[in-house]
Amino acid sequence: MRPDGKLRLGWWSLAVSLLVLGLKYLAWRVSGSAALLSDAIETIINVAAAIGALWALTVASRPPDENHNYGHEKAEYLSAVMEGVLVILTAIGIAVVAWQDWWTPTPLLAPWRGVALNALGGLVNLGWGLALVRAGRQRRSPALTANGRHVISDVWTTVALVIGVSLIPITGYLRLDAIISGLVAVNVLRVGFEMTRRSIAGLMDEAPGSEMMQAARAVISETAEGALEAHDLRFRSAGSISFIDFHLVVPGEMRVQDAHVICDRIEHALRRHFGRAVIHIHVEPEDKAKQTGVPVVP
Repeated sequence: MRPDGKLRLGWWSLAVSLLVLGLKYLAWRVSGSAALLSDAIETIINVAAAIGALWALTVASRPPDENHNYGHEKAEYLSAVMEGVLVILTAIGIAVVAWQDWWTPTPLLAPWRGVALNALGGLVNLGWGLALVRAGRQRRSPALTANGRHVISDVWTTVALVIGVSLIPITGYLRLDAIISGLVAVNVLRVGFEMTRRSIAGLMDEAPGSEMMQAARAVISETAEGALEAHDLRFRSAGSISFIDFHLVVPGEMRVQDAHVICDRIEHALRRHFGRAVIHIHVEPEDKAKQTGVPVVP
């Protein structure tokens, strides 16, 4: 997807977050439920996260410059880290609301109308969250993926709230409202820590999963005909860009031009498989072979 496509998704994410916030705010106002108030508080963070993602996507779309030779893609990880921290702070705020409601439970005003409005907001979030995660995975965008996961976690919260708040007028147990709020806080805290962990891994240049490494090895092995082996393969990602470098061993008598042709062939194949990529290949003579690298398929 072109940068303007990502930005369009960012604007839509902000608009959907504002719509859902309005629905959940009305749900709390008409019901007076502390649990629904907790859900509305979490949705405020969705709005803040959407703004952060929009900023990150704007920065990440900028081309490399003198101060950022490798581009600005890591801005998306910064956005995802900030969103994770905001989610953790939200969990603490929701826990405070739950604690207060436990000691001073109050009857609900119009629980069924509140539940209906909250459920409607949850359905909107479900559709949009799935769309964001799918787009984030396809475009390898940490900001969109983190935003989508956060929205989907909000859907599970909404499901629990709809069930729980519906039980309050049926059972007459007012403290159930505070219990539900506390459970929401625990779930939000879990999501926040997981989002932060994933984003920090990206900032620390954590290697991709074994499947991607194996795929890179297979592409090199199948397209390096004329070379002897490849070794010291390194792979990292920054947003939608992959950074791949390795050493390629060729026969000592091979001309530079022939080695260059092999390198070009490998680079084209890697980009076809992984999309946008910055690739560095260090060509070495055969006495540098390690016998433990990537073998070349004849």
